Amino acid sequence: MGTHFDLLAIGAGSGGLSVVERAAAHGASCAIVEPHELGGTCVNRGCVPKKMMWYGASLAHSLRESVDYGFSLSTGKFDWQRLKTVREAYIEDIRGWYGGSLADAGIEKIEGAAWFTAPHTVVVDNKSYSAEHIVIATGSSPLIPEIPGAELGISSDGFFKLERCPQRVALIGGGYIAVEIACMLKAYGAEVTLILRGSQLLRHFDNMLREVLLEEMLDSGINILSSVQVQRVREAASGEKSLSCNTGLELGGFDLLLWATGRTPNTAGLGLESVGVKTREDGHILTDDYQSTNIPGLYAIGDVTGRYPLTPVAVAAGRRLADRLFGGMPDRHLEYQNIPTVVFSHPPLGSVGLTEAEARERHGRAVKIYQSRFSPMYAVPLEHGRKSAMKLVTVGAEERVVGCHVIGPGADEMLQGFAVALRMGATKADFDDTVAIHPTSAEELVTMR
Repeated sequence: MGTHFDLLAIGAGSGGLSVVERAAAHGASCAIVEPHELGGTCVNRGCVPKKMMWYGASLAHSLRESVDYGFSLSTGKFDWQRLKTVREAYIEDIRGWYGGSLADAGIEKIEGAAWFTAPHTVVVDNKSYSAEHIVIATGSSPLIPEIPGAELGISSDGFFKLERCPQRVALIGGGYIAVEIACMLKAYGAEVTLILRGSQLLRHFDNMLREVLLEEMLDSGINILSSVQVQRVREAASGEKSLSCNTGLELGGFDLLLWATGRTPNTAGLGLESVGVKTREDGHILTDDYQSTNIPGLYAIGDVTGRYPLTPVAVAAGRRLADRLFGGMPDRHLEYQNIPTVVFSHPPLGSVGLTEAEARERHGRAVKIYQSRFSPMYAVPLEHGRKSAMKLVTVGAEERVVGCHVIGPGADEMLQGFAVALRMGATKADFDDTVAIHPTSAEELVTMR
């Protein structure tokens, strides 16, 4: 076991694993430090278990809607434990695959927490390791507000530890995590109250997506309260939680309180201040376009930088960094533009490029919008039909498409190809000249007028 490497990554989540695997493929000697499970948040407490739960919730919707398609089903009781067992077995397989992949590539796995003692040296369990290049990829953790009784609630990490589906849930937050968990729990049969601290959910998304999703969530029976600040949490002897709010509102009878109020970077305990790495006030590490910090040879990727906290972004940034350092590609870096993202709500929504508001702020009158709202064919027989909506944001006389926003069944899968089109500079004419696939919802994006 060596103690000096060409590259050392701190954190074995998506970003850290990607950078060492690509660097090793280029012939670099690599090590990765991790005090917990391989895979980080995405594999263990994020994307992977969330998507499994989302699939289950989607099946719950389909089973109920099958009646409107003429089926007569007796589905019985949903087995939360069975799904959890399958989910955890799948996650364990992924962790095992990562472990084997590291070993096969000759990447040393160092278990423990790293602490910087010099710009190119860290200590893990009282042993020093050094590297020409060190990448900080420690991710982020759920943020719990500092109010009386906050500890009575759980975070998204705790959600994946639940042994059963709760009956009455108070969910605080309006971002990805809050919306996704609220929709899933409602599909599984919980009574859900979503409390927004601001005036709207998913505030960074296009207004059309927010409006349609809000309508769909309300129609599904989710109770949504906006501009409400929880100031105190109490727990009765029965275990039920009650919330005191700034508006004077008192809410109670919840068997689960879940905080989805943001995340904080995992920078505490790294000793960054001792080597002079600059961070923002909130702890996120400052980096340039090439993922470099202010200290030569030190880099940061993924959630710890606060730039697009998405797994594929961390993966892309890590691979490009390794290509630049060891692959003979000196200008290789991730461009943080036209990054597609999906919210796995019910229905799902996807977005890439500028929102309408962003485009108008940048380009003013040069912006032209094409949009459509409709009932997808799947929803025709349904007593409670679903809605789909799509929007193209274009700029200039050539009508270059700078934003694409979709909500409705299949939005999560259809967006990827359109993201490629935006990155290549496609115009509205290019969309119009593309032959539609019929009958689909996606064809609406190439037939809008």
